[in-house]
Amino acid sequence: MALDIPFIMPAIRNGKTGGINQYLKGRKSYKTSHTMNEGQENEVTFPLYIVAKYRQGKRGKHGIRYLPYVVYKVDISLDSIYQNYRQRFGIEREGRWGFPSLSNHAVETSYRLKNFCRIRTTTKNPIIRLLYLGISFLIVNIWIYILWHKISKPRRGSRLVYHYLFPLKQMLAFLSNAVNRIYEVREIIYIPDG
Repeated sequence: MALDIPFIMPAIRNGKTGGINQYLKGRKSYKTSHTMNEGQENEVTFPLYIVAKYRQGKRGKHGIRYLPYVVYKVDISLDSIYQNYRQRFGIEREGRWGFPSLSNHAVETSYRLKNFCRIRTTTKNPIIRLLYLGISFLIVNIWIYILWHKISKPRRGSRLVYHYLFPLKQMLAFLSNAVNRIYEVREIIYIPDG
């Protein structure tokens, strides 16, 4: 919020009581505000949207599921925040990226896919971490482009994508082999005698 950038993000629920969990009650969705680190120097107050969704027996579960979101400078209604967030960030199990032929196959979300090719780092520098995140999303998008344009064929009503012929892990193996060839990565080190 210090950078004054509009955003929508899920609120993190830590522990079983207190914090965000104190707002997860009632039968209807509602807006409120929450203060973190109350009374401390780095105290911050932000708008909190609590979305109440009825499970209706999906996956054998019943009752209300609470979805808390932090919303900052985004004009959105309580009714549309859940679907808007899911569609904007591709958080769905099926039918992602316009691949109708993959609807029977559980398609990974873009966030889960980027974890396959995420560069691991311990740096605290947010610029480097953002760069690595951007590279991982770029790799996923290149893979999707290759699947859609090179490893598929048009058919009436949709496009047949042969995703099983070129999984993301295969593309990552190709990239790894190319980097090893370019930089001549050594697999064995010989220690000289004497």
